[in-house]
Amino acid sequence: MKTETKASWLKKSLLVTGTVLIAGGLLFGPTILASGDDKTETKTDETPVYSVRTADVREQTLHAYLDVNGDIVSVQQADVFPEVSGKLVSVRVSLGSYVRKGDIIAEVDPSRPGTEYMKSPVHAPISGIVSKTPLSVGMTVGTNTGITVISANDSLEISVRIPEREIAGLAGGLKAEVSLQAYPGETFFATVTRVSPILDSASRTKLINLKFDDSDNRINAGMFARIRLNTRSYPNILTVPAEAVISNCGTAAVYVICPDETGRPTAERREVSCGVTLQGRTEIRSGLSEGEAVIVQGQQLLSGGERLRIIGSHVAVGNVAAGNTIAIGK
Repeated sequence: MKTETKASWLKKSLLVTGTVLIAGGLLFGPTILASGDDKTETKTDETPVYSVRTADVREQTLHAYLDVNGDIVSVQQADVFPEVSGKLVSVRVSLGSYVRKGDIIAEVDPSRPGTEYMKSPVHAPISGIVSKTPLSVGMTVGTNTGITVISANDSLEISVRIPEREIAGLAGGLKAEVSLQAYPGETFFATVTRVSPILDSASRTKLINLKFDDSDNRINAGMFARIRLNTRSYPNILTVPAEAVISNCGTAAVYVICPDETGRPTAERREVSCGVTLQGRTEIRSGLSEGEAVIVQGQQLLSGGERLRIIGSHVAVGNVAAGNTIAIGK
């Protein structure tokens, strides 16, 4: 009985173990085989792809300019003097008043103790704006006492001093854009009319004067002006962002986007000849054509022939003036 029981138990154990093994094989076998097939059939492309940003090569007109400060002054102005000595008994104008030539702006009483004379009128010698606060009533004046100053509003100029290091490009006829604190957002245009032939040895500056292209009654003598003076133009030149150009041992190069045989973008290193650089744009004299795309970000790791992924681009607007901002204090 004991022998038969042990044999029966052994048979049952072997039967259960075999069943488990068969089930396991059916469950995991396909997965293992499939895994093995994937490793055999899948081929991975390990060619690296570099992410870059690009910009177009464009034809533009660039302007070099100076940012300077200046004062608006009147070229034609006149001091107002009375014809007789006496007491100033009336003043008919105030600072900023507009007067015409011949208008009576004040009266002087030349009477003395024991004598009485008619009041003497003081006439405006020119038409313009009263640019100096008139003397007060009751003051004693003489024939050499200036009662006020009148400035002709149609003869306003901008007086600017340019440091010695920047005077090489100065010449009459240069154009400028003027902004005034009183009218933010508005631009007034002016032209250089006079360049001083001498340099101030004390300040090491040269005085230039600009005249407004159009008369505007809003502009007054004494105002402070900010001037953008265009010193030189470079018309119709090919340009790229300055960061696209890589210089090494005196050689300048850029990376150009070129498609491979499958049409995918790749990097091509190309040597170029550069000209001026103004406000982040560099002139390209040879080596590129208009409409080509150059890499402006991500080219530091390239040597040529790499596969690329273009993640962004910025395009320059054609014929937009750029400039070389040289901020010069007043």
